[in-house]
Amino acid sequence: MADFGRGIKAGVVTGLVYMAIGGILGAIYHGNPWSVPHFMWGTGLTLFTWRSLTDPSSVASLLSQNVVRGIIFGAIFAALFSFLPGTASVKKGVVLSAFLCIVALVGAIYTTPGWPADGWITGGAYYSGMLNLSSLSLALAGIISALIFGALTGFLWDRFRGKELTEEKKGSAVLLISFIFGVLIWVYFATGFILVVVIGKEIPAIEPGFWWFDLLTRVVVFLGLPGWVLARAAWKKTKVDKSGFKWGVAGGVMMALTGIMLLPGALAVTGGVLSRRKAAAESSTAEIEQ
Repeated sequence: MADFGRGIKAGVVTGLVYMAIGGILGAIYHGNPWSVPHFMWGTGLTLFTWRSLTDPSSVASLLSQNVVRGIIFGAIFAALFSFLPGTASVKKGVVLSAFLCIVALVGAIYTTPGWPADGWITGGAYYSGMLNLSSLSLALAGIISALIFGALTGFLWDRFRGKELTEEKKGSAVLLISFIFGVLIWVYFATGFILVVVIGKEIPAIEPGFWWFDLLTRVVVFLGLPGWVLARAAWKKTKVDKSGFKWGVAGGVMMALTGIMLLPGALAVTGGVLSRRKAAAESSTAEIEQ
């Protein structure tokens, strides 16, 4: 079983380190935020002024953002740890960050037709550090920041003591994370939609300026639901040492098609594929028996 506790601790500490660095940068460049050098924007480090440092609500918001980011990254890191290439934890963290950057980029472009001509978009805030895609320079700065986030998480992973784990079907932990994230994202978007339909007794209107995103939120409600249900079914199959390939891939594709649920969708497909493979020890044992 994946060591989620170890991964989440490493991710949360990394998030807090990022917040502390943001505080230092904010103290240095306090005042007009436009005085901050251009290359520092989109780096994943939140820049804020002295006033925000003394504002409890602002500090609480920044704290929660970094903690949530750390929890998500740490959980995914723990679930995929044994499958990531490389032997060093730092390298594994960098590889995972690169993977999540690609997911964030694809998701941002998919949910923003006409990008980059249609203005500023930001994606991947809770994936691997803020990934700003409004320009090439900011995108590069965001990617570098995300890679550092992954490297630091991997470094801290080695510093925390791991627990003894029980053996589980390959891909089980990945499918579990996919299911959990899928539920959380679905509930977030479905709650508002359902409340408007039940209380207002009308279907929420699709705004002309945001028609594509509004349409995708509807898709999340109706297509995301069977997506995470199938991901759960795949995870349950792995719990009894069966392959969750068909259910995981089907649920993952459904979630990925919404764009908004691209990350849990990608994880469901990954977990489904991994659950199909036999461990090397299992294969050799089967050959010997034959």
